Amino acid sequence: MKQIHQREKDQFKTLFEQEHIDNIDDRFAVLEIFLQTESHISVDMLQELLRQKGYDFSSGFVRDTLKLLCRYGFAQKNKFDNGIARYEHRHLGQHHDHMICTKCRKIYEFQNDDLERLQKRISLIHGFHMLQHKMEIYGICSQCLKERNKIIPLDMAKPGECLIIQDIIGGASARMRLLTMGLRQGDEIEVITNNGQGQVVIAVEFQRYALGKGLAQKILVQNTNH
Repeated sequence: MKQIHQREKDQFKTLFEQEHIDNIDDRFAVLEIFLQTESHISVDMLQELLRQKGYDFSSGFVRDTLKLLCRYGFAQKNKFDNGIARYEHRHLGQHHDHMICTKCRKIYEFQNDDLERLQKRISLIHGFHMLQHKMEIYGICSQCLKERNKIIPLDMAKPGECLIIQDIIGGASARMRLLTMGLRQGDEIEVITNNGQGQVVIAVEFQRYALGKGLAQKILVQNTNH
């Protein structure tokens, strides 16, 4: 990896001098700190790392330098799940995809040659000339899944989770209301949407149900993999 990073630095100097990019020395410092981290980093995170190394660059300068790094192929910008923009290294000849935990927001990189070949094969079958691609898998990481094995209120569940209704609290009125809707203890449900602030939409078999936050809090659920 050190050899790859040195190659990136050498190419950076050559390209930026050829293109007459201003403040090359300062931008090179940004590149060096950027290459030292293997995480998916935001502008603010990179600026803080630069401060720790004694640099006092503005967020505007750091953001502009990252844009240049992306333009010339040294970095890649991602915006997972419509979240904050994050940047990662872009090494020539290498490709990887991502798994994103929707609970802790940790990002995992993975590379699979069989998957890469399958994507190319599918493109050929459909007569499609693939130029570039990315895969983002959203779910819950193994560490967070340990917590998900516990019983939780439905309003805390994440979209895409498959759960079992373990209990309904809140008295007879809440139970009767849910029974009238067609929801019962032991039902397997899928969470369709949940913004964490109001309505929760779930599905039981082929039927959708929209629940307010108050009612969703009264439904205790558990992961189907417990």
